[in-house]
Amino acid sequence: MAGATEKDQKTEQPTAKKLADSAREGDVLMSRELATALMMLAAAGWIVAAGGWFVQSAGDLVRRGLTLTAADVSDFAPAEALMRNGVEILLPLASLFALALGAAIAGPAMLGSIGWRGKALHFKGNRMNPLSGLKRMFGMQGATELGKALAKVLLLGTIGYWLVEKSLPAIMTMATTDLIAAIGLAGKAIGHAMLTLAGGLVVIALIDVPVQWFQRNKRLMMSKQEVKDEMRQSDGAPELKQAQRQRAHDILSGSARKAVSDATVVLTNPTHFSVALRYRPGVDAAPVVVARGRGDVALSIRELARGADVPILEYPQLTRAIYFTARAGRVIPEELFVAVATVLAFVFQLERAVADGLAQPAVDVPPSHHFDPEGRRPA
Repeated sequence: MAGATEKDQKTEQPTAKKLADSAREGDVLMSRELATALMMLAAAGWIVAAGGWFVQSAGDLVRRGLTLTAADVSDFAPAEALMRNGVEILLPLASLFALALGAAIAGPAMLGSIGWRGKALHFKGNRMNPLSGLKRMFGMQGATELGKALAKVLLLGTIGYWLVEKSLPAIMTMATTDLIAAIGLAGKAIGHAMLTLAGGLVVIALIDVPVQWFQRNKRLMMSKQEVKDEMRQSDGAPELKQAQRQRAHDILSGSARKAVSDATVVLTNPTHFSVALRYRPGVDAAPVVVARGRGDVALSIRELARGADVPILEYPQLTRAIYFTARAGRVIPEELFVAVATVLAFVFQLERAVADGLAQPAVDVPPSHHFDPEGRRPA
């Protein structure tokens, strides 16, 4: 029971496939606080930059609308007047709409969550389950949202009180100024207030984004068994094998692909490193490294070797030793001759060894050629 419980524990980070699948289902990293902050910044910036333009256009529109001349009566053209006045007032509003649209797109883009996901719109019955709703309300998610709401009220309330206290003398003097000056002062005060409040929302968003990332990552955590099952399914997927073959073709040059196909054996680490060796008795004076790589290149070498029926053997220490001490097109170091010769003797008798059920031989790598995966010699 203890072993089964340990298998089911969500202790592993979500894999790339898990993240991609959840994104297709609509479960992406999102922050309403970030979207609100960006929209507020866009609106405040518009008021500061284009607020005067809008007020002037609105004033001109009202003035023309309340002015009637003889020419307006004799040359009555309502469509032309509507077009002229409408365009003048719509231009600043169009700039506000463009800024709002840009802010709405920028939020998901900054979190890497932009895109259309049709599955997120599908009907899901569990969303209508009242027990699930109560769990969200009184669970960790509900507590987090309550904490964010209280923090937002406290922070923005403090900022608002400070702004009113600071601007109170100027507000009191507006009654003694003319209307145009009072409107200008009010517009400037509103713009500065919105910028300050937007700054407070940005602070909240900078806290909310890591919280949302942590919650989503915790929600997508996997058990060791889930990771193993996913790897098993992926290894057998035809589309993945095709993608690996294509990657092998794209990563390695034509000469390297031919060299791998002519190799005698490929040694692996088993996944991080690959080394392709060639030894033709009577032609090569010593085993030659024809290809070497790590990461994607290593996987590509293995994929090409499978396609060319080149034997692939796992010798982690020997593979790292050759990778870090020899280059492609060069013979292996003399210190590794005995170890490689043992492997080649087994490869040349591979069919008989398989028929007799013999395991691949162990090899000794000199301590001077021991390397960790980062290429460091042990102390």
